Amino acid sequence: MALRLGDIAPNFKAQTTQGEIDFHEWIGNSWCVFFSHPADFTPVCTTELGTVAKYRGEFEARGVKTIALSVDPIGSHQDWIKDINETQCTIVDYPIIADADRSIAHAYDMIHPNAIDNLTVRSVFIIGPDKKVKLTFTYPAAIGRNFDEILRVLDALQLASQYPVATPANWKNGQDVIVTLAVPTEDIPAKFPKGHTVIKPYLRTTPQPNK
Repeated sequence: MALRLGDIAPNFKAQTTQGEIDFHEWIGNSWCVFFSHPADFTPVCTTELGTVAKYRGEFEARGVKTIALSVDPIGSHQDWIKDINETQCTIVDYPIIADADRSIAHAYDMIHPNAIDNLTVRSVFIIGPDKKVKLTFTYPAAIGRNFDEILRVLDALQLASQYPVATPANWKNGQDVIVTLAVPTEDIPAKFPKGHTVIKPYLRTTPQPNK
């Protein structure tokens, strides 16, 4: 059965390009972006892994660890990293998991036989420090992921974990947010002293509280 939002992300031990890890211990108190690839030495994946390396500073600023998975073995991963570094002009310095028996891929429902036979689709899991799944994306094999969107939803998830707010459609970091219905209108000034706007009784906005 597919993982659902709020589920505990399955733990596992695995060999990676940076040694053996226990997944939950490796996450520690950080947020995590865990993403899979159909296979090594594939063109779209090469650009994706390079992009994540280039975005290292963005992820670190948010307290986020990144880790990738492919069903190919470690030796293949290591050779592929050389190509990624060369063609994408970067340094892949985060771990790539080897999942030759596909046990992790099956635990995370990364294999969709009707899409690509016995290979992992482009799955993305954002996992919180509590080890719960906060967000999932699934892309078909031919479509590269938008890591700017992944950063955007990380900002929104982290904001919502700290304040009783939600983010409107197309929200970007720094824009106004929505006060959740758990906060009575009369309590908004005390919780959000920057001010607020009542558009409808169920739609109240306020400046982003951590900016």
